[in-house]
Amino acid sequence: MDAEKSRLWDEKYQTGMPGWDRRGVSPALLHWLDGGMLNPCRILIPGCGHGHEVVELARRGFSVCAVDIAPTPLSRLRMMLTREGLDARLIQADVLHWMPEAPFDAVYEQTCLCALAPEEWPAYAAQLYRWLKPGGLLFALFMQTGRPGGPPYHCDPGEMLTLFPSEPWEWVEPPHREVPHPNGLFEYAAVLRRGNASQPHPRPSP
Repeated sequence: MDAEKSRLWDEKYQTGMPGWDRRGVSPALLHWLDGGMLNPCRILIPGCGHGHEVVELARRGFSVCAVDIAPTPLSRLRMMLTREGLDARLIQADVLHWMPEAPFDAVYEQTCLCALAPEEWPAYAAQLYRWLKPGGLLFALFMQTGRPGGPPYHCDPGEMLTLFPSEPWEWVEPPHREVPHPNGLFEYAAVLRRGNASQPHPRPSP
């Protein structure tokens, strides 16, 4: 793991809340949970940050694995889980290079894509595909800033359709539903199903 990259991200958490942190559980996740679209399973949360959703999913009986490159939010999240008597696997790693021992049933993507520079998105999309079992579901929230620069970066819906093409991905719920964000912006909620191809994208360079 790149120590300098980890340090820079950790400074963001030590100096305040990143612009993509909701300070609570996303209403989109609650919608998927309460509507029965997302049920207890083995789930990954990449770029989990303070992990509000990690706690909620663990509370509902999911087997949760959460990954972040910064140690500070993981330490806070670990204390929160302990305080509530909950369990989740927390890993400090770079999401562009980390691989699990086995793929997951589902991935919850809320804060990771918009925190990565757009030139890293193809490598990250490849990781998302590899992390999922064939037929596994990706629950995604695409940040809408309407402006250049970041993080958080603007995740244009048209660009997302290109980033996650319909050949290896099935768009179960296209990005049409708006989810207001406490920062004054909004996200588009989407659900995608992983196809059966074993390697639709090139592996990111080490």
